[in-house]
Amino acid sequence: MALATVVSAHAQDAMGAGSVNLEDLTWTELREQVRTGSTTILVPIGGTEQNGPYMALGKHNVRARLLAERIARTLGHALVAPVVAYVPEGRIDPPTAHMRFPGTITVPEPVFEAMLESAAQGFKQHGFKRIVFLGEHGGYQQSLKRVEAKLNRQWAATSVRAHAIEAYYRAAQVDFAAELQRRGYTREEIGTHAGLLDTSLSMALAPNLVRAERLHVASKPTLAEGAYGDPRRASPELGRLGIDIIVRETVQAIRQVAGAP
Repeated sequence: MALATVVSAHAQDAMGAGSVNLEDLTWTELREQVRTGSTTILVPIGGTEQNGPYMALGKHNVRARLLAERIARTLGHALVAPVVAYVPEGRIDPPTAHMRFPGTITVPEPVFEAMLESAAQGFKQHGFKRIVFLGEHGGYQQSLKRVEAKLNRQWAATSVRAHAIEAYYRAAQVDFAAELQRRGYTREEIGTHAGLLDTSLSMALAPNLVRAERLHVASKPTLAEGAYGDPRRASPELGRLGIDIIVRETVQAIRQVAGAP
């Protein structure tokens, strides 16, 4: 029993020492990382919503965390905050947008923005200099820009800045989509939600999110099923192309606006 306890402790130490996730660190480990230059914190923002009958509700949350980890490691001296999983997804009554499907969770825009502001103020208090918002989908991009502007007005006399990185979202929805078109896939296939692009990214990052057996059907999913595209030719190979684009362009954008961490 004593040996098992020691082994477990060593495993936990190793996880904390090598992790870029704030949640994996002790407060003293975090304090030391900030003191030695890890003053950029990435805030991955996902959302809990329907993704067709073949992809899990937490798709955005899992992808946001995994992509943020890769971005942080590429940047260097950057850490990743816990994923924001509760985001604006439409009205509750009468239900609109993804709220028409069971499992979607929504919060009002003012609540969402106030939560981000408070989290950012906390990160500033703990010594972070660059608070970077990475949003997975388009519905709240304007909220991120409003929060960025409000915080930077408040912090004008300090060296701390907030950054809403639109390139993170644009890299997937525009640049990855363009690459897929160059490879012969149609806009109708690629889609804007739960289509070829969306499903391929999930298959590459976290295959357990996708019910692959439900993709190989005779006809494409319908709008009534929550799909805006055709995922039937999705693959991890295509998804890895998207990962490379998203990480590369996001890192470049962060360095342009915030400087190297």
